[in-house]
Amino acid sequence: MALPYITGYLDKISLTRGERLDVMVSCTSAPQFQATLVRTICGDLNPEGPGFREMEIASAANGTYPAREQICNAGSCIVVPPSEIFDGLTSFSVQLHAWPTTPLSGEQVLFCLWDEATGSGFTLAIGEDGALAAFCADAKGRKAQVSTGTALTERNWHFLAACYDAGSRRLSIIQEPYSRTGAGERPRTAEVVLDFDFVPPTGVPLTIAARMTGGTSRAMRTNAHYNGKIEKPRLLQGSASRLDMEKLRGETIPADMAARCLAFWDFSEGIDGERVIDRSRHRIDGQTVNLPARAMTGSNWTGEDVSWKAAPAQYGAIHFHDDDIYDAGWQADISFDLPDDLRSGVYAIRLAAGDDVDRIPFFVRPKDGDRRAPVCFLASTATYLAYANLNPVPFPIAELLSSRLIVLHKANLLIDEHPEWGPSLYDVHSDGSGVCYSSRLRPILNFRPGYISSFGAKGSNLREFNADTHIIDWLEQQQIDYDVITDDDLHAGGYGLLSKYATVVTSSHPEYYSVEMWDAAKSYVDNGGRLAVLGGNGFYWRIGVHKRLPGVIEVRRSGPAIRTWETQPGEEFQSFDGKRGGLWRAQGRPPQSIGGVGFISEGFDLAAFYRRTAASLDPRAAFIFEGIDDDIIGDFGVQGGGAAGIEIDHADINLGTPLHALILASSEGHTEAFRLVNEEMSITVPTVTAPVEARIQADMLFFETAGGGAVFNTGSIAWAGSLSHDNYNNNVSRLTANVLRRFIDPRPFPDSAEPSEGSKS
Repeated sequence: MALPYITGYLDKISLTRGERLDVMVSCTSAPQFQATLVRTICGDLNPEGPGFREMEIASAANGTYPAREQICNAGSCIVVPPSEIFDGLTSFSVQLHAWPTTPLSGEQVLFCLWDEATGSGFTLAIGEDGALAAFCADAKGRKAQVSTGTALTERNWHFLAACYDAGSRRLSIIQEPYSRTGAGERPRTAEVVLDFDFVPPTGVPLTIAARMTGGTSRAMRTNAHYNGKIEKPRLLQGSASRLDMEKLRGETIPADMAARCLAFWDFSEGIDGERVIDRSRHRIDGQTVNLPARAMTGSNWTGEDVSWKAAPAQYGAIHFHDDDIYDAGWQADISFDLPDDLRSGVYAIRLAAGDDVDRIPFFVRPKDGDRRAPVCFLASTATYLAYANLNPVPFPIAELLSSRLIVLHKANLLIDEHPEWGPSLYDVHSDGSGVCYSSRLRPILNFRPGYISSFGAKGSNLREFNADTHIIDWLEQQQIDYDVITDDDLHAGGYGLLSKYATVVTSSHPEYYSVEMWDAAKSYVDNGGRLAVLGGNGFYWRIGVHKRLPGVIEVRRSGPAIRTWETQPGEEFQSFDGKRGGLWRAQGRPPQSIGGVGFISEGFDLAAFYRRTAASLDPRAAFIFEGIDDDIIGDFGVQGGGAAGIEIDHADINLGTPLHALILASSEGHTEAFRLVNEEMSITVPTVTAPVEARIQADMLFFETAGGGAVFNTGSIAWAGSLSHDNYNNNVSRLTANVLRRFIDPRPFPDSAEPSEGSKS
């Protein structure tokens, strides 16, 4: 029996006061629900922390609403709008190249002209037995089907075609694998003569990789989704000969075929967008739905070029998945203007139905012309998207990573029950290929105040968003004046946005950065900004951001790195911008060149503490340790009992740590669960875990920059979980306050370019 729930998503994640917000809700817990606008202070439920804290805000959204269940139609495809070209078909031929990934998983449509209302149309598909099949039906219920009877080979390119000749009523199909190795690799043909005159339905769209069954243009209903790549789909007038078909397998339309070629869709054009270009004279362009993967190698990929921009003709394939999702397409249940006096901060729409409560977070940034606070907290919305709905239920190595048994909570069970709400960028699709796109226009249950992470350290409820609310809670407790902006804002506003602030404070896990974000952060540091990195594993993965579709990012996991899947050869370059994906380090921009430290290890069992170094006694660091006599820093906290843990970073002058940087403290006491990151190893050796591997430690670092600026970096995700210990009376809280209060002070830092005894190679 399905679990009752209430959940939803928003049309925006970053807004200004007075801006309109749409709230999409699905509820099965009760016939009605209550909505309340709240300001989120701390989203952690752990009783050892400061406690869950939120403030109700009067707003036009507050009230009771009728509940309804809204369905998310996952699965990608291409839709070509109805055309008079389709309406005039009598005899016709269809052909394409296909690389199926789950040929034996049930009916999967390849090419379809279908009228769901009358149950009539033409379909070229992979049948239940994995073989190519064609199907015709008319509105009178008459049907005909033909199949090759031989299953397509998984992950092998095939030439597939179907012809219908109206004069002879003959329907024939062709199934030709490119490879001649392996069982069932012989070319296959089959035909059937219909006992009725078949005419395709009129006024219906043409679909590729799925069948449309209803819905609206914004929220389509489709089924029989195909898993795999499709390349070079063609539609030809008349029953084509094999020679005719061969002529249309190229990159251009031969002159003697131009008159008969009704559609010549070329997936190698417009790779960075959603349009599917028809190069025939009819220009019947289509549209992708739910973001199937583009910039995929085609059947003609030679391996000589690995960038789709260098050889676009070799990237004429699109990879479709039955669990792709971009926009759930739900209708808005609440639409309201934020209060015009709302100050910048972290907020949520609280939804309550029966015993179930959900909170959908968003961020309010200052309006143009508003006074700017001296401190800006940068919310890592790209990281939230990367981990969106990452769930330990199907994640095969969750317990190995955590070094403990995983405890599941209701959110985990709901994510497992509703795969249509979409996976994370750490997951693989149902066909085993990596998930490279993630969108916020869907329910994301682990991006919630109160979500309990199953991946965090022992005794911890913290991960990503809720860990970040510990920083928000601490800023409130310290009465530090701050604004909140997001990665989305940084990508759009660049350095000009950051330059408005004396100090920028990062989240606990600023991992995912677009080139626009990276350049802005580097410019801020280089031009005298004060950057306080209160986290770990920062500035690590490169992402792409779609030029037109809001709220979606792209990751290509290539090269040496800790990764849960690997891009296929030739598919390392992002479709959104044509840039190479992977680690920033692999592209000459290691994290050390911004924040002074970079990712060295991760472990999800217990956190450790820092021990001060001799460099912490340097007069340049006196302000940091004012009022702190302790040698040990952070041997406490709600993230595994220490301030140094989860994911940790270290300094390395060979990767960009400034020679004059002070290594103020380094962590000690990590368990064997902490392993050296892949990019640090050129060969596997036994000494890749703590405590044997000396490099596995979090380095707390400080350095001054040109223009009177400075950088402070904790090098640890767990730092935020130690801020509130002992009612905020602890050395982690005091040290952080010392840093921020000096960073707010407009007095320039002196230029200290000479190496210090605390610098590290």
